[in-house]
Amino acid sequence: MIGWIYDHANISAAMKPLLKILDHTYLNEIEGLENPTIENMAEWFWKKLDPHCPGLSEIVVHETPTARCVYRGQ
Repeated sequence: MIGWIYDHANISAAMKPLLKILDHTYLNEIEGLENPTIENMAEWFWKKLDPHCPGLSEIVVHETPTARCVYRGQ
């Protein structure tokens, strides 16, 4: 089956601890984000979310409306 079937509550639960880490913190003071480019942020999110979100296929981080990074775990 191909499609978007995933319980958003699972994503929210996996994101909650990450949002606590990121909230009111300088990104370059967070382990793994010492150089917080959008590429590094996408990889950081992948590493944190992949164990909690089976079937995760990609992370997209937008820097501006036209600048983004798509990370697929590679």
